[in-house]
Amino acid sequence: MNLPFSVDEFLGVFSAYNGAIGPAPLVLAALAILATGLVFSRAEWSGRAIAGLLAMLWLWAGAVYHLGFFAAINPAAYAFGLAFVLEGLLLLWAGTVLGGLRFQAGRDARTAVATVLVLYALLVYPLLGLAFGHRYPAAPTFGAPCPVTIFTIGMLLIQRGRWQRLTLVVPLLWSVVGGSAAVVLGVREDLGLAVAGLAAAAFLLAVSAAGRRGAAPAGGG
Repeated sequence: MNLPFSVDEFLGVFSAYNGAIGPAPLVLAALAILATGLVFSRAEWSGRAIAGLLAMLWLWAGAVYHLGFFAAINPAAYAFGLAFVLEGLLLLWAGTVLGGLRFQAGRDARTAVATVLVLYALLVYPLLGLAFGHRYPAAPTFGAPCPVTIFTIGMLLIQRGRWQRLTLVVPLLWSVVGGSAAVVLGVREDLGLAVAGLAAAAFLLAVSAAGRRGAAPAGGG
């Protein structure tokens, strides 16, 4: 893969980004943890709140990281940023405004995979980054596109309401883009994107197969 920037330039973007945003990654991680906890809430508004929190993460990654920093070295970041912002707006509209997203953990394989992805994005990802020699500030932090995508795919796997396929399209596409660049750029923790993308693709195939049979998948809408 030929990229229009070097590895040093890429890591330099993270240095500039992290230096400018201060404690924002900790705040964003706290919002993600809150969204995870709300999955177990019985409140009627919990789905709207989770969707709103996910929307904030995508709007941040699109507007602040992609458009604010990554675009300085990669013109494609304008398209990436637009896609992330659109995903954020979709989550906000479908989930928070319309209330069309329902998040429900269960005792099934989908929930098990979702749990692994959420824990990976919040805990394993930064630990692997340290193990691979990525030191702050020249390292991806939560709120950057890749950990946000892994976390979101995990959350959307337990989305039992409407909009299942549409909300997964952009995360699935980014899992391909980000995952393919992980080896070239040496950010090996981003290889978790490939696992998340495979999980999303498998879920979409299951939904499509169930639709062809004329029956909704278990827990699906």
